[in-house]
Amino acid sequence: MTKSETPQGVRSLNGYKRCFGPKAELTMKCVPAVLIRQVCVLGCLSVLAGPVFSADSPDIESARQSFRQGDYAKCISDANSAMSNWERSDEWACLQINAMMSTGQYKEAALAAMTQLRNYPRSLSVPFTAYHAFQHNGQADLAQMMLQQIYRSASVRQLAFLPAKDQVSVGRTLLLLGGEPKLILDEFFTKAQRKDPNDVEAYLAAGDLALAKQDYELAATQFRKALERFGDEPRAHYGLAKAFYYSDRKAMLLSLDAALLINSNHADSLLLLAEHQIDAENYEGAEALLKRLLDVNPWHPEAWALRCVISHLTNDAFAIAPNRSRALKFWKDNPAVDHLIGRKLSQRYWFAKGAEYQEKALEFDSRYAPARAQLAEDLLRLGNEKGWSLANAVYQADQYNVQAYNMVTLRDHMAKFTTLTDDNLIIRMDPQEAGIYGDRVMALLKRAKTQLSQKYGLVLDKPITLELFKNQQDFAVRTFGMPGGDGYLGVCFGDVITANSPKLELRSNWQATLWHEFCHVVTLNLTNNKMPRWLSEGLSVYEERQHDPAWGQRMTPQYRSMILGGDLTPITHLSSAFMSPPTSMHMQFAYYESSLAVEYLVSEYGMDAIKAILKDLGEGEEINAVIEKHTTALDRLEQGFAAFARAEAEGLAKDVDWDQPAETGPGPVSAEVVTQWLTDHPNSFWALTLQAGQFMAEQQWESAKAPLKRLIELYPAYTGEGNAYAMLAQVYRQLDETQEERAVLMQWIQHSADATEAYLRLMRMDAKEGQWASVLEQGERYLAVYPMLGEVHRLMAQAAQALMRPDQAVASYENVLALDPADPAQVHYQLARLLVDKDSTQAKRHVLEALADAPRFREAHQLLLQLSREGTP
Repeated sequence: MTKSETPQGVRSLNGYKRCFGPKAELTMKCVPAVLIRQVCVLGCLSVLAGPVFSADSPDIESARQSFRQGDYAKCISDANSAMSNWERSDEWACLQINAMMSTGQYKEAALAAMTQLRNYPRSLSVPFTAYHAFQHNGQADLAQMMLQQIYRSASVRQLAFLPAKDQVSVGRTLLLLGGEPKLILDEFFTKAQRKDPNDVEAYLAAGDLALAKQDYELAATQFRKALERFGDEPRAHYGLAKAFYYSDRKAMLLSLDAALLINSNHADSLLLLAEHQIDAENYEGAEALLKRLLDVNPWHPEAWALRCVISHLTNDAFAIAPNRSRALKFWKDNPAVDHLIGRKLSQRYWFAKGAEYQEKALEFDSRYAPARAQLAEDLLRLGNEKGWSLANAVYQADQYNVQAYNMVTLRDHMAKFTTLTDDNLIIRMDPQEAGIYGDRVMALLKRAKTQLSQKYGLVLDKPITLELFKNQQDFAVRTFGMPGGDGYLGVCFGDVITANSPKLELRSNWQATLWHEFCHVVTLNLTNNKMPRWLSEGLSVYEERQHDPAWGQRMTPQYRSMILGGDLTPITHLSSAFMSPPTSMHMQFAYYESSLAVEYLVSEYGMDAIKAILKDLGEGEEINAVIEKHTTALDRLEQGFAAFARAEAEGLAKDVDWDQPAETGPGPVSAEVVTQWLTDHPNSFWALTLQAGQFMAEQQWESAKAPLKRLIELYPAYTGEGNAYAMLAQVYRQLDETQEERAVLMQWIQHSADATEAYLRLMRMDAKEGQWASVLEQGERYLAVYPMLGEVHRLMAQAAQALMRPDQAVASYENVLALDPADPAQVHYQLARLLVDKDSTQAKRHVLEALADAPRFREAHQLLLQLSREGTP
């Protein structure tokens, strides 16, 4: 190839050195001289004894297939046979070493690596495989030497002439040496894919890099590309599953099924599936999977680490240390072990213990990025501000780390927050929002702290922090470490609550949300964060309803159908319902069913039983044993709960006919079909709702009244989408029947805590009629859902003025100003009027502001003259 034909970009590693920072030392200074001589001797000997091809060697593709399918013994046997015949391909050596490590033969793998380094001196894949073998034996110096050997060997070669597999090995090596990830992806892994589209390692390396940087979308893309060509590669299916771990458990499980169908012994897939079972609190299932893995590899570090996690979560104190020791048997300072243990404990909200394990991991390797990032999150969830500086350090060390980048960006956003403090409560929120409803947030938290702490017997004498995020993605990064998390309103970590600011489109009562989250503060503190998710969520939803019957979840037609249709999850497995629900409705049902389970326990065994269960959980006892201890045998409890839930479902609107036609044909249901159905089913919820909607669509307002009134009579508690209250109010409004409209709106708000359209309509009607006390009442209801609408604050200001409450009127008008009104001059004028007798200086400032916006504002001129005559400075 002539010089002009040399590919553009990085041509050799000498050109690649610019990608390393000043701290990346690519020298051999840290490696003992004896080890350097040992590898040099091996290299010299290998020149004298190069491999020779033999036609009788086993087929390499057959060995690859054995490895892919988990037949590691056959793979080792074939590799030994091939290399005894001096087979040329260095892939045999890599297969042999990897298969040995897959079966826990770590010492043997290291010895084999020493031999194969001699047999394949020019290979770049063998030393990279040897790196892992040495590392798993705790031979850090030899492992580091392998990276240096690859770097030196590749430095004297033109990268364009390297085989794709060697380009991948060099790229992976440079990542371990601290190279720039983006350049490595482009110049090594992507080019390797182009050079040899049939080399699976190039796709896997690109996917692994994306996973390491928390770029899960890119990871999924790379693994899908691999599967397009290599559908029988379990590592690609596993990689895709890993990319879905935080976002789509259903898709993750499908990919894991595919991987294990190909290789039932695939260690990474079994580990990820065991993690999922731990997340679902199915410890028996997780143990069964780990046993399968350990039957193949008795010393798999991560398998023993997960057993250590289960020992913690099941309070098996005597097994914790032995399990960790087995995980560290060969590689005694493996930081991944303690990082995994800590990460899983933190996922169960054991942040303090999780942070301890991350610190242990960092004692082994102070630069281990996953442990540093996880420790930063743990500290922040514990309310320790040191987490921010640690997150920044992670980002400075690796600016391609998506998680660290998100955290640093979030820190910059939160630096602008306003902080409110009172009674050991700390609230951080957007400055504008803090000025408008921050006092309401503080008042609610103080009530929740007092009432819930007293009810559960908790002395809460430490700071509790609430962070409210105007931007949903900021909330997701603070809460989950990455964007996403749609559908979550708030999350409690124990002493720290994160929540989305109220959004009008969400139509959710933020006061109910914060009450729910503060109940988590109480119960998590009582149990030292050692409680199953179903009980934690169930108690919080239950306490919402106890505080306000309109708060929390209640039985709905959908929940009724799910319970009677057999979708009820047993209490002992209820936490698993949160893990991979098939639909968002099933996720909501998990919350409701959990609250129903708590309601059943309270109704049958009393609140004291709940308190006793929480106390025992805090002391580390297992949930099912504790429930039996304070209630009854689990099988009897499950039967009682199932009967209770069924009775609740059957008791919903008893006179309603819930049946629907099996088929109604394509397109909208005709009026004739609805009328005929009502003939046989006069109380049909489905048909009455459809009939009312058809009448309204045709503007037959009088005709729509009858089915809507009947719906309210049959099911007065229904306030969901398309409820009869909203429809009937619209009918009355069209007919100009104001009193009837008011009556139905008043009925509606008795059953709903988020009927914003009803609240605002009543405010307008009451203001028109001068019913100012009612305006304030409905305004408070509206602000509990969405406190950022200027019209609501204006109406409340007018009501406060009329009721001679000047301080309240001033506060409301100031909120109107903060929300950028269309007529600021009028608002400033009203504020000036209110402040004339209380603060003439401020009154004059507001009247001048009014005149600045509207120079011909006559009333403002008159007020200014009045203030001037009275000698206002």
